[in-house]
Amino acid sequence: MLAAMAVALGFMSVRIGNIMKISLEDFPVIFAALMYGPVDGMIVAVVGTFLYQLLSYGITATTVLWIIPFVAAGLAAGLYAKRANFNNNRKELIIIFIVCELIIWALNSGAIYADSKIYGYYYPGIVAGMLLIRFGTALAKGIVLGAISQPVLKALAKYTGNGLGGRKAEKE
Repeated sequence: MLAAMAVALGFMSVRIGNIMKISLEDFPVIFAALMYGPVDGMIVAVVGTFLYQLLSYGITATTVLWIIPFVAAGLAAGLYAKRANFNNNRKELIIIFIVCELIIWALNSGAIYADSKIYGYYYPGIVAGMLLIRFGTALAKGIVLGAISQPVLKALAKYTGNGLGGRKAEKE
């Protein structure tokens, strides 16, 4: 279900030309990792992002490059959540989301560069000029998503009967 949500959120993105896309497709990936661990976060990332890429662009030479950032974010969020026994506080959740957004930003920047070189649309001013704007967007998105994630995780925990995340927490 979270992978399907990632696909849907990928399609409901705001695009600024071909260089920048603001979406929430990473939200279900990070949630899966926070609730169930790094493996589940990476599975949601692979399935969700692959389906989005397939439906949007088909299989290309750079398809894997667009999947890797979300897999890395799922891994990072899951490892951090696991370390805290899936019971992260609000400050930790904000940090997790910021780190994940910056991982996605950095790896997507590399994917944009590789994709632009392979497909011949590389313009140094545009690709390099968008780095700071994309960085600021990633930072802001990480703060906002991290700030709103704890109430959503708590609601899901009540629904599933588990701790803050998907695992039983030692203390609530």
